[in-house]
This record gives sequence, structure tokens and C-alpha cells, in this order.
Amino acid sequence: MKRLYRFWFLLAPIFLAAGPAAAQETLDPVKARLFSLSIIVGGAIITLAAAAGAFCQAKAISSACEGISRNPAAAPHIRFLLIFGLVLIETLVIYALLITIIILMVQWGKYI
Repeated sequence: MKRLYRFWFLLAPIFLAAGPAAAQETLDPVKARLFSLSIIVGGAIITLAAAAGAFCQAKAISSACEGISRNPAAAPHIRFLLIFGLVLIETLVIYALLITIIILMVQWGKYI
């Protein structure tokens, strides 16, 4: 009997939360189309930013290794510039992620 009470105690919040979700009105086709386009554009933005960031980081690391192998005495300076450049590249990827989140979180019903 205790198991049955526990079971209903766990399911009650789910049933209570599902009521408002089932009562929502349907989207019109224009809003649904804009939402699907926003998902596609958001995915494309973050994909391109991640690919470009990875390429730039690989090029920076390759150039730093080449520079250190040519002049080992300059290793601390090259390492500092490498880390600084990698931070800037990663910042651009994070900005792209924020833009993607903003695009996905727009409430299309309020602006159309």
C-alpha cells in the first residue's frame, strides 16, 4: 500500500504540470515556420563558429610550435601570445553561442 501512495505522490506533480501544457493554443503556420527557421539558423551559426574557431586554434598552435622550434629562446613570449590569441578565438565562439541562444529564445508570437 505504501508503494501505491509513493507512486501517486510522484505522479501527482507530473499530472498537475501537464494540464497547462495541454491547454495551450496551437501555433499558426507562419510562427511555426519562423521557429523552425530559427532552429536551423541557430544551428548553422554555432556550427560555423565552432568550425572556424577550431581551424584558427589549430593554425595558431601550429604556428606557435613552428616559431618555438626555430627560436627556443622566444618560447615564453610565443606562449603568452598563443594563449592570448586562443582566448580571443574562444571568445568569438562563445559570442556565437550567445547569439544562437538569443535567436532560439525569441518568442515569435509577440513580434509577428
